[in-house]
Amino acid sequence: MPARTRLARTTAALGTAVTLCVITPLAAQAETPTPRHLTGTLADGATWIADVPADWNGTLLLFSHGFGPTVAQDAPSDATRTELLAEGYALAGSSYDPKGSMWALESAERDQFATLDAVKGEIDEPRRTLSVGQSMGGLVNARIARDGAGRVDGALGLCGLVAGGTDLDNYQLDAEYAIARLLLPAEDLKLVNFTSAAEASATATRLTSAVTTAQSTPRGRARVALAAAFLNLPAWAPGQERPAADDWAGQEEQQYAWLAQGLLSFVEGGRYAVEQSMGGNNSWNRGVDYAGLLAESVHAPQVHALYRAGGLDLQADLRTLTRGAAIDADPAAVRTAQRTSSAGQGLGVPLLDVHTTADNLVPVEQENRFADRVRAAGDAGLLRQAYVERQGHCAFTTAETIAAVHAVEHRVATHHWAGAADPAALQKAALALGLDGAAYVPYRPAELTVGR
Repeated sequence: MPARTRLARTTAALGTAVTLCVITPLAAQAETPTPRHLTGTLADGATWIADVPADWNGTLLLFSHGFGPTVAQDAPSDATRTELLAEGYALAGSSYDPKGSMWALESAERDQFATLDAVKGEIDEPRRTLSVGQSMGGLVNARIARDGAGRVDGALGLCGLVAGGTDLDNYQLDAEYAIARLLLPAEDLKLVNFTSAAEASATATRLTSAVTTAQSTPRGRARVALAAAFLNLPAWAPGQERPAADDWAGQEEQQYAWLAQGLLSFVEGGRYAVEQSMGGNNSWNRGVDYAGLLAESVHAPQVHALYRAGGLDLQADLRTLTRGAAIDADPAAVRTAQRTSSAGQGLGVPLLDVHTTADNLVPVEQENRFADRVRAAGDAGLLRQAYVERQGHCAFTTAETIAAVHAVEHRVATHHWAGAADPAALQKAALALGLDGAAYVPYRPAELTVGR
């Protein structure tokens, strides 16, 4: 019998009970949950935001944002936020302390935990809580995965800077130094201990100009390739076909494309922010053997081939670099970096890290460095790493991100990965969402090239 017919007959039969039939649906409607957007301020001045959907599924995602302005964010992108809320996830995240450097690692982990407490004071207790972090926030996320047992249940890292601040500054310094020493030998270019953003920008402009000039000759291109190898720079740039494995010139051309797009400006601006946060320079090259360093690089065959083509003596250049390496770190800055900006010393909860295979800002090789540390701590069983075949930093589709969230939630719910984070499973799950495609692939990154 149609519902409306049943209601009419019930109304006629009950008479005065009609009032009850009307009031009950209205009362239920008044109690229907509605979406909530929450905001607040923490003790150190950091702000936080949270979005809770009307049909919350009981899982709260705590999002750690990347390097940049200290503004509260609760999702990696608008599209991902929309999809997560549609699936019933609640989202939260903080700005980190806005009074200091954009490299806000001194406060980020603390502020994320404080945000979690603040949000829980406004909503029902989550059934489970997952930490998610992107780029620099991926380092924050890895620290939360290490320290957050009992506060979070699992973690997802996206293009995370998981090798930490000192490894980052050291391999970047090796590349900057190679450019300055080999392409600007008559100049005493400042590479560390920047006193202002303008000073860092001036160094970036000079280095980029030197690379642009060098690109016009075979010898110059060989030296650009050497610096790119030290930078762990992928040889596959956006909008281009991947060069063949033995297309050495094509690989260097695409590495140059990354550099020509302003990569060194980002690197030097980041160094200034890190030095602000650490209270000094936390990188060094004194004692680095540059021949040994190149030998560890996946790009070594390319560099050897281009040096031969350019008629240059590679060993002579490497000796020049080794002899001239005289930059020392500030020991206090190194200690601060270890305390605030390192990860991998263990895991307290399951962690899935996802990375693009050709990341120009946070090289995929960082994942290998991080995994070595987690393995040494005895927590390899908690870690899974997955890779997306694509160029760019944090260049994930919404489907790839959502599938990774589901994989972490599966691990938390079942206490076993059971293949949920394998590339085939992630690819299948992402495509099944019918969103914007996916490119999960089997992949094993090379070792990170960094001076010790």
